[in-house]
Amino acid sequence: MAASDMLPHGALQGVKVLDLSRILAGPTCTQLLGDLGATVIKVENPKTGGDDTRQWGPPYVMDADGQQSDLSAYFMAANRNKRSVAIDIATEEGQQAIRRLAAEADILIENFKPGGLAKYGLDYASLKEDLPGLIYCSISGYGQTGPNSHKPGYDIMAQGFGGIMSLTGEPEGQPMKAGVGIADVMCGMYACIGILSALHHRDKTGEGQQIDLALVDAQIAWLINEGVAYLNTGQTPKRRGNEHPSIMPYGVYETADGHVILAVGNDSQFRRFMEFLKLEGLAEDARFATNPARLQNRDALNAILIPAVQRFTTGTVLAAMEARKVPAGPVQTLDTLFASSQVDARSMAIGMETAAGPVKLLGNPLKFSRTPVTYRHAPPACGEGTGEILSAEHPFEPS
Repeated sequence: MAASDMLPHGALQGVKVLDLSRILAGPTCTQLLGDLGATVIKVENPKTGGDDTRQWGPPYVMDADGQQSDLSAYFMAANRNKRSVAIDIATEEGQQAIRRLAAEADILIENFKPGGLAKYGLDYASLKEDLPGLIYCSISGYGQTGPNSHKPGYDIMAQGFGGIMSLTGEPEGQPMKAGVGIADVMCGMYACIGILSALHHRDKTGEGQQIDLALVDAQIAWLINEGVAYLNTGQTPKRRGNEHPSIMPYGVYETADGHVILAVGNDSQFRRFMEFLKLEGLAEDARFATNPARLQNRDALNAILIPAVQRFTTGTVLAAMEARKVPAGPVQTLDTLFASSQVDARSMAIGMETAAGPVKLLGNPLKFSRTPVTYRHAPPACGEGTGEILSAEHPFEPS
């Protein structure tokens, strides 16, 4: 669809979000909502310098005078399309300001410990009577109920408690977390889905509700096939490095000059792969002719494949697999990734202008034909919009 057919705003234009969250899960959710057109006001504590991740650097954006700003790369990754207001909710004045903002908001999202906002009269139970249409999303480590509800939650603890670390890493190595805070990010995505569902319900009935979302619950939910396999067999899965429990060959193989990913998903692909390696007989060998047989004889097959693939360069393997329609791919470092024409074509790296200077950010992966994602506000300095927001008659009106 041509650009002229697109609307100049996102699908959530007019939706108002009050963001009391910090670090990554909640901010990931509210950035998604902001990208989709919602107006987001982020509340930050002036006593602590704002969101914890403002101090999670380097790197930081350096201003025109060469001074370090409060915009770390970590903070900027999840805080565009928001305006920041500095409010101390421990004060009566701050609590009144939050209630005023909540009264105009469609959505409030917070990630305090369960019960942490009750002492300020800002928990869902305290607000729901006066604000029956408010959608109130509470993110915590272990949820609002259960024996662990009082415990704090960080991404690595969720990955550990929720089982994913027991599945990640080399078989003889340590349990391994993912290279980024994926438990936080997935929790933020679940939060976004839950909020949009509650918004749909509210639009039909006028009724708001609380969403109780635990970082650990979200992590458990994306154990997917491994979790379901355990529940139905009682067999605890083991770490397999980059190999797949149900597909063979599937993983990272060393080449003459690097590594290549191979994902041979069916028997016809396996035959074509063997043709390239000049090992056609393996496709007829009863030990390897079918995927179940290859799984049973994984070690024997790898003993043949590993040295066979090492004879070729990565480029040669990739070209051969593409020609034979066998799934394969490179293991890119970030310099090669962001230099690729694919990233450019999909607008997955964008530029924005902050108060401290220009920055580059990751693009939103959602592509709409009619209501495109928009990038309206660069990640803000802590409290950058405080005066404008608190003095406005309608603080959520787009600036």
